Amino acid sequence: MSSSFQSSILVASPSYPNSIAWSEENLVAVASGHIVTILNPAKPFGARGLITIPPGKPFPTGLIDKKDLLSGCMLHIALSRDSSAQEKQYRENRPCVRSISWSPIGFAPNSGCLLAVCTTEGHVRLYRMPFREFSSEWVEVMDISNMLYSYLTTTNFQAASFRASEVADPSQACFDEGDDDDLPISIMRKAIKHRRLNALTVMEDKACSQKEKYTFNAPRSQEKSSKKVVGDGSQSLITAEEYASRSAMLSSLIVAWSPCLPQTSGRDISTTNGLTGGCSVLAVGGKSGVLSLWRIRKPESYSITNSPDSNKTLLVGLLNAHDTWITTISWGLFISDASDPLLLLVTGCSNGSVKIWHACCRRLVESSELSDSPFSLLKEVIATDFAMASVVSLTVSGQSPNKVLLAIGKGSGSIEVWTCDILVRRFEKAGSCDVHNHVVTGLAWAFDGCCLYSCSQDDSTRSWILYGNSLSEVPIPSNTPGVKGSADVPDALCSCFGLAVSPGNLVVAVVRGFATELLNQMYEARALKAAVEFLWIGGQQLEISSTVCPDFDVKVFLDFPEKELISWENNILWSLNQHEPLDKPLVVWDVVAALLAFKQSIPKYVKHIVLKWLKSSVGSQFGVSANLSEAIKCLSEISSRKLQLLNIISKLVVLKKVETDKVDGKSQFLEVFGSAEDERLYWTQLHSKSEMELRDRLVGYSFTVFLGVACGSDGKGSKPGYWVPNGTAQMEQWVAIRRKDIKNHLKLLADKVRTVEKSRRPSICEYVEEEECSFCSASVPFDSPDSAVCHGVKCNTGNGPRHKLFRCAVSMRVCPIVPVWHCMCCQRWASQLAPSPLFKMPGYPSDFKSLSKSTTDDEHPKPWCPFCGIPLKRLLPEFLLSPSFV
Repeated sequence: MSSSFQSSILVASPSYPNSIAWSEENLVAVASGHIVTILNPAKPFGARGLITIPPGKPFPTGLIDKKDLLSGCMLHIALSRDSSAQEKQYRENRPCVRSISWSPIGFAPNSGCLLAVCTTEGHVRLYRMPFREFSSEWVEVMDISNMLYSYLTTTNFQAASFRASEVADPSQACFDEGDDDDLPISIMRKAIKHRRLNALTVMEDKACSQKEKYTFNAPRSQEKSSKKVVGDGSQSLITAEEYASRSAMLSSLIVAWSPCLPQTSGRDISTTNGLTGGCSVLAVGGKSGVLSLWRIRKPESYSITNSPDSNKTLLVGLLNAHDTWITTISWGLFISDASDPLLLLVTGCSNGSVKIWHACCRRLVESSELSDSPFSLLKEVIATDFAMASVVSLTVSGQSPNKVLLAIGKGSGSIEVWTCDILVRRFEKAGSCDVHNHVVTGLAWAFDGCCLYSCSQDDSTRSWILYGNSLSEVPIPSNTPGVKGSADVPDALCSCFGLAVSPGNLVVAVVRGFATELLNQMYEARALKAAVEFLWIGGQQLEISSTVCPDFDVKVFLDFPEKELISWENNILWSLNQHEPLDKPLVVWDVVAALLAFKQSIPKYVKHIVLKWLKSSVGSQFGVSANLSEAIKCLSEISSRKLQLLNIISKLVVLKKVETDKVDGKSQFLEVFGSAEDERLYWTQLHSKSEMELRDRLVGYSFTVFLGVACGSDGKGSKPGYWVPNGTAQMEQWVAIRRKDIKNHLKLLADKVRTVEKSRRPSICEYVEEEECSFCSASVPFDSPDSAVCHGVKCNTGNGPRHKLFRCAVSMRVCPIVPVWHCMCCQRWASQLAPSPLFKMPGYPSDFKSLSKSTTDDEHPKPWCPFCGIPLKRLLPEFLLSPSFV
């Protein structure tokens, strides 16, 4: 196995497959025992977030007669409660985490991600970052299990008329395939109890049609219960079979978020190449084999202050997917028809069966009530060995847009890969191999489906390439760029419980448990339970045999093999190109970290990659060479997204000093690519001109919207949630100061704004010419768009103290004292969010008016930095967890 470049210690060990998840905002969550540990991969030893699982109370589903406790369908429930007082108290106070899943970015009130957590008690809850509570404990925002129970009670549990599965816990039974000596004692004790349950079965008639097998119809009217009411009348006396069915329906095992669904607007639907999706589907699988589907919408507006958590949630379907426990779920978004994309769903169960489903995104987005399940069955992969499907991973191939790739990990240690042409619905088995000795605990596709990573409880991590119809293993890159981070992790790791790939696909994180018998029993055994290891995969070879010749002198870079250098170059450029779609903010931590790591050892190689990306972004289209002075002239022709990427790379990679070794107690720093002063000057000028270009676009669009609202030509300014420009007066002053450097078109717009009469200036735009200090009420002159200094209050001895103030990066107005948005890259502040069209401009617009009219009402302001494109966040103290986007 390849060595890690950094590691992080966990105080509790995972117990289930897929125990690690990497969010789109660059946070890593690990389901470690009774807690969820949340890490920032940029600061593995820094602050952490925690989710402590509270004990849940059983739902009052009904009462049964005492004699029915010995019936077959109730035996596993009775056994789970038949334990000693100590074991019962430990289980009630310390429920464990069974499954976790991150939402897409933008679903938290601060525009971050929500985390869905499923416990061993069958409860599912959603959590968010405590950005306004100043705590390490994450905040619960929604209880999905309570919502499901409320729905089932309104229908008198009519949807619970299904088979109550009586098999043992498959996610724990999978550990029985190895030697008992290799298992933790707690797992062995559970396994002994589970073996006693495997012989239990419940027979039930299957008189239903094919459609009724997979769907539930929402009841049209609530039927009166004919059950006998006992006690205080709150619960009724039901049969043992009904009690087992209801318990199975409410016992969740697995959770998974779908990708963002494209928004619908009239008869058209927006693709992910343009607008951000407005909702996602959370799938919850349980012991009954039924999948509950919850559509959760993004907040209507984002805030970092005391705004309520407002995610509209609707149960859109109940899918009778399997006859036994659902053990794994995966999602995929297939966009062949831009007017109606398909949402793909894969479910696996404890008997090894894997099913592929599909649904129209339009139906899911526009659904207003629970009806028949919107999903239809595409394909069922039946396991010949009946080994449990422990993990599945679905992705759309980057080379063939019509091809979908499905990887299936089994409890037997085998891996299967299937390919599917969605348009013709042709499925082919591309490969199968028995390489792991224990259950497969993690699968993840990378690089648009070119590479597959797998891990197992046998402590092995492998990488695979799908070449034609065969699955070939390739080694994980062993060389680490830069200086390897120091991590005091004992060499006593014994099992893998999952892996996850970073947003840029350059790093993979693997969570592994320690063999406690190999640790020092006095100093290590109590505190070290597991560790998260981070491996570089940017040098991953994506072809079995490659004859590509490098376009650089290999002799200059002797520290790395030639093939890995070529792979690193291709994969970094691929990762940068993945940010061209405009539906997500820029999260490029792994790209920046890789370039900085290479800069410590071979800075000329970093220069080669950066200039090659710059030439492909500018030169290939406009005939600009790698000469930086010529590239500056073409900034107006570059898209806003590429300008923001250029600002990040120039500021954090090229112009940043990198500390190397210390000589005589003094730190040595690397300057820009060889310390060439003229080259540093060009990069500084390029960075400054790029920010100036983005500011011109922002000011031009603000002036255009202001004129439209003042004339009443668009009628959008009064609508809630629609962006309106504040600080137009300050923008006028900025244009007057920089009049020699700005474009003529922007000067013309500024002159039109200046001629608008005061009576026609819209009040919603807050046109304020003279600003006051937030601390002393003194006047604040306009000298810079980023900061200001007040004049100070006049007194008998002269003027009082002068206060330095920050200006909003969007409106140029002085920021208030209340918490405002912050950019961790350029260190700017924003009290107002930027308009969505700014991030979609392919170049400097020739007509801002037509751009403003083409903006739809669904495009709310973006909580992204207008100069860097990364998400804006509330600045938190160092002792609290905060994501790193760059």
